[in-house]
Amino acid sequence: MKGRIHSIESMGLVDGPGIRTVIFLQGCAIRCAYCHNPDTWKCQGGTEYTPKEIYEKILKYKPYFSRSGGGVTFSGGDPLLQPEFLIEVLKLCKNSGIHTTLDTAGFGLGNYEDILEYVDLVLFDIKHVSDEGYKSLVGRDGEEARNFLKACRKTSTKLWIRHVVVPGITDGEEHMEALANIIKDIENVEKIELLPYHTMGINKYDSIGLKYRLQGIEDMDRDLCKTMENKLINRVNELRDSKNS
Repeated sequence: MKGRIHSIESMGLVDGPGIRTVIFLQGCAIRCAYCHNPDTWKCQGGTEYTPKEIYEKILKYKPYFSRSGGGVTFSGGDPLLQPEFLIEVLKLCKNSGIHTTLDTAGFGLGNYEDILEYVDLVLFDIKHVSDEGYKSLVGRDGEEARNFLKACRKTSTKLWIRHVVVPGITDGEEHMEALANIIKDIENVEKIELLPYHTMGINKYDSIGLKYRLQGIEDMDRDLCKTMENKLINRVNELRDSKNS
């Protein structure tokens, strides 16, 4: 068995707790308008590795994981599109006591519970708050993402919720209220992060002959995004308190 790997980041600091090796798997089932890795979309790209070959690369950094509370994060593309390969690598990592994280939007091929059996944490990217918004922003409705989220609930997998804030698209007050109402019903959420939209990946579109759909939209202000994040967290807590009272 072999998987297709786009790239490997040896010392990631923003893809889960601690210092992490980040494995970017090839292939994605959606087409986010703001994606900064469009070269990961095609399932046929990347370099082939066996599960053991990838595991051995991860294992080299285990001393750093132990000292920082880190581990390995499988990202993409979307790692859920290579489930058999992913499960085998996850098993090897778990058997060695390595903390495992999935960075995903939830658009895979099913058998999610089998995958989550070997996952410590999911970074779950909520793309939009409605099916219409999903279709406009990523090209598909949110049904498959909801299926994945159901599996996370069933397996009680810990979650960090992430959401990209795009000026004029996902930054409105009504949008944030709808997002808060979605998150309030998701169990096992340890963290909520709003990620500011940026344009650093636009040059990749030119290099592979693709049109960038959000041309002209400026980067999201980071300080404003952080303020919005704090408000969102407070609002989620308010809604949960009201729900439980």
